[in-house]
Amino acid sequence: MTSLRILIVDDEAPARARMKTLIGDIQEHCQCELLAEAEDGQAALDLIVEQQPDVVLLDVQMPGMTGIELAQHIADAELSVRPSIVFVTAYDEYALQAFEVHAMDYLLKPVKAARLQDALIRIHAFRQQNSAQMQQEKLRESLKTIPKRRQNFSVLEKNRVLLIPVREVLFLKAEQKYVTIQTSSRAYLTEESLVSIEAELGEVFVRAHRNALVARNAILGVERAVHISETDVDGDKNESEKVVDSWQVIVRGSDERLPISRRQWPLIKTLVR
Repeated sequence: MTSLRILIVDDEAPARARMKTLIGDIQEHCQCELLAEAEDGQAALDLIVEQQPDVVLLDVQMPGMTGIELAQHIADAELSVRPSIVFVTAYDEYALQAFEVHAMDYLLKPVKAARLQDALIRIHAFRQQNSAQMQQEKLRESLKTIPKRRQNFSVLEKNRVLLIPVREVLFLKAEQKYVTIQTSSRAYLTEESLVSIEAELGEVFVRAHRNALVARNAILGVERAVHISETDVDGDKNESEKVVDSWQVIVRGSDERLPISRRQWPLIKTLVR
């Protein structure tokens, strides 16, 4: 049996140390080895891209970003090698029920050596029998059963999965096939749709226009935008001119102004009173 290369992800050092000890204890009976460990989501994603582990032992309860959200980013990322996820939890029974229904596995803290060994043996069999695409679909199906609101966007950039905290995003704009995620420091590109982002994070972002969402807490105010439109009648340009009066969102930390559609104007107006 090919040795399973394991990544441990837990924000608590004692928990990581215990898991390392357990892996050492079962190596004679289960072909596995510790590849690396991480204490937060970004470090975990970097290690997954760089070192391509077979299995991620992922703590569910972590500050900043839960294991559930990190698993979602792993499922959505375009990875050449996709790891199997084993969740580790102390008390989240709703998660246990979801994982039990599907092909996912979980370990209850304090983790027992025999339980870890059993999980890894079954994971090896599952990986041998199923394609990487099927494994990804199994993970996504499991995650659908769990209510969540993510704290981060994830984007693939230069062979690295980057996490962008939702709280740092000023606005999102749809441009051709991509959506631009704009923070105060820079812009990122994602293939997620504005519709799906609005459906999940409607409490954080409000639609200003059909092509733009703006963070509610980033709206400083609005300003009038006056445009002169030229009308071409019978081929004679400038025969008539029309003044178009519209409004724009003033965004904190950005010089860019976002147009406000007529449909959204009543809602945006209530946010700046």
